[in-house]
Amino acid sequence: MAYDPIKSSKQLLTPDERIAEILFGLIMVITFTGSLSIAEAGRDDVRAMLIGAIGCNIAWGVIDAVMYLMGCMAEKGRAVKTLRALRQAADEQVAHRIIAANLPPLVASIMQPDEDKSIHQRLMQLSEPVKVPRLTGDDWKAAVGVFLLVFFVTLPVALPFVFMQQTTPAMRLSNLIAVCLLFGLGFAFGRCVDRNPWLYAIAMVILGLILVGMTIMLGG
Repeated sequence: MAYDPIKSSKQLLTPDERIAEILFGLIMVITFTGSLSIAEAGRDDVRAMLIGAIGCNIAWGVIDAVMYLMGCMAEKGRAVKTLRALRQAADEQVAHRIIAANLPPLVASIMQPDEDKSIHQRLMQLSEPVKVPRLTGDDWKAAVGVFLLVFFVTLPVALPFVFMQQTTPAMRLSNLIAVCLLFGLGFAFGRCVDRNPWLYAIAMVILGLILVGMTIMLGG
């Protein structure tokens, strides 16, 4: 039976990648909501803005989902390529270099020769790799999750324009929600990188206030 790297080690997205995806989607929504002029915007303008914001994030979500699937295929392809390279290695030293190149740098730096040999032997016991790695149901489900992650960040910022008839209070509430989301993203990112989350949260809020301030100055 051929070796098939069915299980991808890729997560739905790592925490920092999830934060980045939400941040990108959030900035896109702010760009659209900020395009409205409080003094001049009517319901038709609000409707056009909502359609644009939702449509843009749907497109972004689809693109990210496709990129995720491409990453899964690339990872599985590398696994098959690595196994084939090990089978064709001229000697153990070449094989150990191949193994080290596929390990995280920190792990590779502490590997002992006997550990390399043990890993090499176990990898050689695997059956022949498949010719064409394939995506699994879990990969597709994860891609849908990536799409939903990007798409749903649109809703909290856009909903005030759906339920509030007056553009000015809807804009202010939307901006407040966006800033709160930025605060939460900054806090979460600070924890991911093991830094002071409050500083990162404040920095992200400052970024949000700059964006909102520019929007107001330009008539939003």
